[in-house]
Amino acid sequence: MPNWRMRRREFLKSAAALGWMAAGCPGPALTSLARDPKATISKSTIAFENVIGSSRIQFILDNSTQPQKYQPETMAGGVGVLDYNNDGLLDIYFTNGAHLPDLNKTDPKFHNRLYRNNGDGTFTDVTEKAGVAGSRYAIGVAVADYDNDGYQDLLVTGANGYQLFHNNGDGTFTDVTIRAGLTRGHPELANAFSAAAGWFDYDNDGHLDLIIINYFKWSVSTEPTCVSNGVHAYCSPDSYAGLPSLLFHNNGDGTFTDVSETSGIFKHVGKGMGVAFADYDGDGFVDVFVANDTFRNFLFHNNGNGTFTEVGLLSGVAYPENGRSVAGMGVDFRDIDNDGLPDIFETAMYNDNFPFFVNRGKGEFEYATITSNIGLATHHLTAWGTGIFDFDNDGWKDVFTANAAILDNSDAVSHTPYPLPNSLLRNNRDGTFTDVGKAAGPSFGVPAAHRGAAFGDLNNDGRIDIVTNCLNSQPEILINRSANSNHWLLINLVGSVSNRDGLGSRIKVITAEGVQYNHATTSVGYGSSSDKRVHFGLGAATRVDQLEVQWPSGIKQVLHGVAADQILTVREPPRK
Repeated sequence: MPNWRMRRREFLKSAAALGWMAAGCPGPALTSLARDPKATISKSTIAFENVIGSSRIQFILDNSTQPQKYQPETMAGGVGVLDYNNDGLLDIYFTNGAHLPDLNKTDPKFHNRLYRNNGDGTFTDVTEKAGVAGSRYAIGVAVADYDNDGYQDLLVTGANGYQLFHNNGDGTFTDVTIRAGLTRGHPELANAFSAAAGWFDYDNDGHLDLIIINYFKWSVSTEPTCVSNGVHAYCSPDSYAGLPSLLFHNNGDGTFTDVSETSGIFKHVGKGMGVAFADYDGDGFVDVFVANDTFRNFLFHNNGNGTFTEVGLLSGVAYPENGRSVAGMGVDFRDIDNDGLPDIFETAMYNDNFPFFVNRGKGEFEYATITSNIGLATHHLTAWGTGIFDFDNDGWKDVFTANAAILDNSDAVSHTPYPLPNSLLRNNRDGTFTDVGKAAGPSFGVPAAHRGAAFGDLNNDGRIDIVTNCLNSQPEILINRSANSNHWLLINLVGSVSNRDGLGSRIKVITAEGVQYNHATTSVGYGSSSDKRVHFGLGAATRVDQLEVQWPSGIKQVLHGVAADQILTVREPPRK
């Protein structure tokens, strides 16, 4: 038996572990597709077309490459998709670098960029009018309507701090970082290297809270010089000390209170790069997974009383099966096998094998990278962004990874290519995956220095599209061209008692083909933010017999006989 399993079982025998697990983890009420031998298996091919050339998007992510090789140069940049003006079309926000070594956006080429979706396949740059160019060396972006005014806001992380842009509802944004109180509590970390952030309502009070994922202690003045195989290269994360993350409680009046210490988050020092949310044990409170670089992963179990317990080791997600930490970067936390239990997929580095943890219930996960064939598909890759979505609408979620080496001189340092094509792992419905990236269209497989990736239906045709951000080159706008007759449903949640975006809501759909589960979140992948609408591929089913929404407020809503192939707005009913 591998050592990690022995350690884990010893932990699980402890009274504390047994006490935590007493809450239980209810399974799905009906037989899932994964166990239904009568489920219809429809043939389909996943295909994408990169339409950046016709999109009118003129953007190049500039990381300000310097001979010194400053660490942030490898880390930019995230991308977000959001409907900032509520016209029903997803817009795109790209994060960008800044001039080094001063870390200032001294030239418009370093501006973050917001592009409005024109609805005809083209986009218009509205950055200047919107006021979201930013002033930091940006890394990631997190999107949500934090003040429940009906307009989505932007939190931008960076190598020298973070910025909160409030959406004014008139096409403009205002930097409210200081006014919102996000620099109080731990001012020494206000300018820390933060790679990612995420919005979630940890106490179910109807107001979205914010977690800032810090990477490590870094400054221009203390940047070491590193050599690998006789070549000047970017330093390993081992050269830097880690940092704790920050948790801010939303006060409901536009301000936040730093609860990092009282919540238990602050005592866990890591090197966080990715964050994702899910209620993995079904207790009604959203939990947090943090992907750490060269450090064990964290799984923060939400205790439901304002505190969190880090249970990565107990649950089996701290390390892969070999007990060695990986270069964790992007992550998605979503039910991939249709059993009602959110699973975890994490991107990592060449020779790591990308960790895939299957949720087995009762607080336990199983390392399934090898048995799922994901190890074989990813062993010789490095990836950043990722997302678990049903790209061919067959009722089974697939996996996308945005691939590229970390070092721009990796060919000299490790004799591996720097730009890489993306990967697309199709769900075989039996716990295994097949990499179909090479068959996903000629423009899909073009090598690039990919970083963040965001997901959403850009043209509202029911198929999930992908936007990637690439270092020192154009982004990719990958429009889903999958040709099949499969049906779909896109659910736009509007909370009333719960947060307006409905983030944290758990959704179950029942069709003639079986049962599926998903939940509302915008925090997906590496430094990126995706469509808040919840997507389901329905296969051959032309209707959803029953749709159940479990809102964060505890309100359960059930709809019957919902027609397929539509964008359905579901509004939370008042509390009875």
